[in-house]
Amino acid sequence: MNITLEDFTEITHRIQEEINKVIVGYQDVITYIIIALLCNGHVLLEGVPGLGKTLMVKTLSEVLDLKFSRIQFTPDLMPADITGTNIIVSDEKDRKQFKFQEGPIFTNILLADEINRATPKTQSALLEAMQEGNVTSFGKIYPLPKPFFVLATQNPIEMEGTYPLPEAQMDRFLFKLELSYPKKEELIEIIDRTTNIEMPKVNKVANDTIIEELKKMVRLVPISNIVKDYAIRIVLATQPESDFAPEIVKRYVKYGASPRGAQAIILGAKAFALWEGRSNVSFKDVRRVVIPALKHRIILNFEGEAEGITVDKIINEIINTLPEVGK
Repeated sequence: MNITLEDFTEITHRIQEEINKVIVGYQDVITYIIIALLCNGHVLLEGVPGLGKTLMVKTLSEVLDLKFSRIQFTPDLMPADITGTNIIVSDEKDRKQFKFQEGPIFTNILLADEINRATPKTQSALLEAMQEGNVTSFGKIYPLPKPFFVLATQNPIEMEGTYPLPEAQMDRFLFKLELSYPKKEELIEIIDRTTNIEMPKVNKVANDTIIEELKKMVRLVPISNIVKDYAIRIVLATQPESDFAPEIVKRYVKYGASPRGAQAIILGAKAFALWEGRSNVSFKDVRRVVIPALKHRIILNFEGEAEGITVDKIINEIINTLPEVGK
């Protein structure tokens, strides 16, 4: 299947248009979710319950004609409840044998709802499968379907009954996005759409084969050394011991972004270039993904937390002070 640059832009924009038939607002969030999917990454979405996260992801799966599963994370959820387990079955001769029973993770699009309500052991089972692309049970490897995309939601850490994701696990997500409450006009539109007899219908725009082709196109986008250097210097500027770090980083940051942060920026920038109908990556593309790609990879120190410094403020300071062309 040959997909052109124009095809890429048309398909991806149609995906968003179809989702917009159902979801009110959150245009940027939907865009970043689509971009993450095309980068073969996963998304961590933070927000209070009831903002339409499940509907958003389910609608995405319908538009892409992909299989969808949802797991509600709770403190008593076990790893096998996610990945699956071996069960004893009888064959035609009534002989007992083990058979692997696939868990809900064997899907194309998985909504891991309220992931920080589960114990760290259960969280790790999902995150390891995300990283490896397969599940191991009793020494046997079972590959996950392609495409495989996880959108994990978490409640704000201040809420009761939450187990914060460890920094190393957070690093496995390509983007971290935040959902805010809808505005008055958006809330009116939500009420109008959801209290009628029928919900809006969406059309299928793509399928698993097309999505895999779009993902390959993202990887093939060239990026100049000067733009690549800019992205790398941004990541280095988040590390307090780096020569590129501004004063705000040296004072308030405990740990900066890892190399995965640079990978996320480069891939996201490539996808946004295609999204805009270009076959080359610009400085603007890089800046567009910096906050969602890095905000969960920067850890503040005690002084930063005590003074109410936000990671977004630190990243914006880096973007505003770091020149596009380095020395």
